[in-house]
Parts: sequence; structure tokens; C-alpha cells
Amino acid sequence: MIVRPEDVDPSLIDLATRTVPRYTSYPTAPQFSAEVGPGEYAAWLDAVGGTNNPVSIYLHVPFCRSICNYCGCTTKAALRDDPIRAYADVLKEEIGLVGARTGRIAVSHLHWGGGTPNILPPDCMAELVELLSKTFNFKDDMEHAIELDPRHVTQDGMARLGDLGVNRVSLGVQTLDDQVQKAIARVQPLAVVEDAMRAISQAGIADVNFDLMFGLPFQTETSIEATVEQAVRLAPSRFAVFGYAHVPWMKSHQRLIADETLPDASARIAQARLARRLLVAAGYEGVGIDHFARESDPLVAAMRNGTMRRNFQGYTTDGAATLIGLGASSISRTPSGYAQNLPDNAGWQRRIRAGELPVARGKAVDAVNRIRGDVIEAILCFFEADLAVIAKRHGFPVDLFGQDIVRLLKEMGTRVRIDGWRIAITRDPHETARLVASHFDGYLQSNGRYSVAV
Repeated sequence: MIVRPEDVDPSLIDLATRTVPRYTSYPTAPQFSAEVGPGEYAAWLDAVGGTNNPVSIYLHVPFCRSICNYCGCTTKAALRDDPIRAYADVLKEEIGLVGARTGRIAVSHLHWGGGTPNILPPDCMAELVELLSKTFNFKDDMEHAIELDPRHVTQDGMARLGDLGVNRVSLGVQTLDDQVQKAIARVQPLAVVEDAMRAISQAGIADVNFDLMFGLPFQTETSIEATVEQAVRLAPSRFAVFGYAHVPWMKSHQRLIADETLPDASARIAQARLARRLLVAAGYEGVGIDHFARESDPLVAAMRNGTMRRNFQGYTTDGAATLIGLGASSISRTPSGYAQNLPDNAGWQRRIRAGELPVARGKAVDAVNRIRGDVIEAILCFFEADLAVIAKRHGFPVDLFGQDIVRLLKEMGTRVRIDGWRIAITRDPHETARLVASHFDGYLQSNGRYSVAV
């Protein structure tokens, strides 16, 4: 089932090497500015609190025991627990500041990310969950998810997470190839992942996602095939298969990865296609550009009925209009706009200790942002968008998109089909969806440096 790089369409390689946003938000982060600060975000939270609509909460824990060379997250190494405990104490204060604005609003999704969120000492995490449950109203069917590093999963730790209500786990497997693991400074043999899955199962948590990556140093189609086959045998309910984003100008530790060890564009495409074919053959349904799920998974139902969404955590069933980000560098999304916390731990702590929301920058959204964001999300979720339906829903004339269609046809040609105002990607949708979506981005040429499309 190996897909040879030389079999990849050369015209696709040209498209795949272009740089575009990942579109987990619109407008994207390069458009954020200091025009949005604590005052604006406070007003947005006041408005959210007055709606009685459920929200999602994301907590960012920016600590790991060591930093992997490929990492694109905002995190730092912490060998001792003292700075982590100090961080948790300030996180409690931030929860209080936000809760004072929203009131005891309902929460439909709670997600811990990082970093390595289970690096939090058990008592700290328990106190944070208790405070969250008192400050907000956890819905009975709330999804409570956490991202885990298999190297730091224990039976006792998983039992405690289960007791706290965690019901979904995302396990950062990335690769099971020894050479690749050494190159990215994340050595975790198959036995480590197997032990982690055993502990997760014993904790009674059935919903497990595996994160895998392609485009890593020294990675080949052969190693991709071996990794996928080994991972499938562990039977997670979902997979997410991400392309490594080599952005050493943003993440200096990525300079430890030599450019010449990275697969080229054709090899990246071949690796992604091979992983997709293997996962589909194993019974997983393709979801969006890079997710896969069992037939029984709610994400598949959401894809089929058109309710699936895309946010900072990827593809989701989460329909909440508001995502409250807590912790240094976290991003919040409200109907009024985006707000990002101060990225540096010290600055974030100082702001909160002063009794202020720790927002550093953001972007207010207007009606044009919302309609363009809906088009981009539809393309990334379903590989098609009915511009007339979306325009009508937002109260805009559909000819708003006239120039976008002209540019799209000129650049993408027969890779897209346009029927009236309905557009659909007809060739290589997984590789080109971000590029197609970028034609509806009103800011793309203004500023920002991005990773390659595939």
C-alpha cells in the first residue's frame, strides 16, 4: 500500500508548498492586535453571561518535563513542581475573574491542553476542577477531555482523572519509529503507549484519540505504515493525523531539526495519503482534512448531519458559540471577537494578581468576518460551501464573493466545481482545502507567515 512520492501530481506539489493558515479561527491570530484588551474582553464576557447559552472552557498548562524538538505549543520545561503549583494558584484567580463576569453559566465542553496538562500535581488538578464546578454549571453530558503524553500516564493518575469526570483522552503518539522518535526527542516505545492505553481503559475511559504526525525528520512511507498498523491494533476511537509544521523562526527549538532530514513536499503528500488509506481500510471514517473516527463516534454523525465544527482543538461536535480560554497564551472566542492572554507566564501572573483579565491582544469580529468565517469553516469541514445559503443566513448579497470566485477558478481550475454559488472541491480535497478556503480570507495578503499547506 506504499504511495510513491514520484506518483504525486507535480501540480499538486506546487500547491502543497504554498503557505496558508490552518484556519482554526477566522480572523487568524496574525490579525490580533492590542486594540482588544482587558476592557473589551470584560464587556464580551458580560454579554456571554447574559445569554444563558452553554460555553466551552479550555485550560492551558504550559509545562512539560522536557521539550520535544517538533513542538509548536507554548510551553516550557519544568523539572520541579513549584512553578507548576504557583501557576495553578494563579489559574484559580483567573477562573474567579472570568466567573465574576459570566455568572454560573453552563459548560458543555471542558478541555485541558498544553504542554502536558497531567503534569499538574493531583491535588492541584482536583482543586481546579472543584473550583470550576462551583464557578460554572457543568452539564450532565459535558465532554471533559485532556491531552496526555503517554510517557507520563500511570494507572493511579488515570484513576484520579476518571474520578474527576474526564471522559475523553487525546494521546500524543506522533510516531512509533525509533529513529524518528530520537530525532524529535520524544522516545516512547510501543510498550509505553500500550501501558498508557491499559491505564486509560482501567479508568473506564472509552473515548480515546491518537495524535499521529507525518513530515517528521527521517520519516518514510515504510515507517508511517508500521506506525499506523501498530496504532490501529490498540483500537482508539479516533485518530488525528497532522503534518509537522516546521516554523523555526517561531519556535527556536525546532532548529535542532536539520532541514535536510525532513521529507520534501511530494513525500509529505505520499505519507499523508498512505496514513489515510490505512486508517480507512481499518474501518475509520475520514473526517475533514485530517481526522478519522469509528462509525459509532458522535463526530461522524456531526459530519454527516452538517453540525461538525472546527476550532483550536481541531474538528469537534462542540456547537458552543463561546470558548473561554484560561491560562497563559490561551485564546478565547466569543460572538464579539477573539481575545488572547499574555503569552509569558510572568506577565500573565502579574496581570491577574492585579485583579485584571490577562488579555494582551485580540480581534473584534464584524459581520463580514462572520460570513467569511462560516465559508472557510464549511470548506474545511465538508469540502464544499453553498455561498448563497450562507449569504442569506447573514443577510448579505451573495455577490460579495464574486471576486473570490474569479480568483478561485483562476488558481484552482478543475480542482473545484462551481454550480451557481455552490462550490465543491473535486480533486485532492484533503491537500487543497486550506488553499481553497484561503480565497475567502479577506486578510491573507496583509501580514502573517504560515506553514505549508500539506
